[in-house]
Amino acid sequence: MKTQSATVRNMLRTYGKQLTSAKRLARFRQAMGGTPPMDDVARQARRREMVERIAHEVIENLIVNTEHTPVVAAIMRQMEEEFGTRFIYEYPVDGTDVQILRDTENGPHELTGADRNKVMRRLWEITLSKVDQTML
Repeated sequence: MKTQSATVRNMLRTYGKQLTSAKRLARFRQAMGGTPPMDDVARQARRREMVERIAHEVIENLIVNTEHTPVVAAIMRQMEEEFGTRFIYEYPVDGTDVQILRDTENGPHELTGADRNKVMRRLWEITLSKVDQTML
């Protein structure tokens, strides 16, 4: 798990460096009179695509790790506040879809059907929002 966490951190660090370089290059091109900047709709579409891709990575790789990044910790806190319970996310050994367990006094209870879909949908919405807020 530590190797996977380190790989994700390195990927996000590389993404940050690439983003910074791309911004510098865009400013340089604009200053040199290069290609005109993208229209606002195209820029928003590219940003939305990037936010969704990063949110997917957060959910797939970071939610199940024991050590949470500040973004993941904020997502988990908001989920707990909204639903009034703590959730445990586990990937089964057989490689099937993530299991969502509600932490109860009697131990973990797996969510299925409409309850699971509701939690997954809200998890996706919160993650998109948090990633969008943290991106430049």
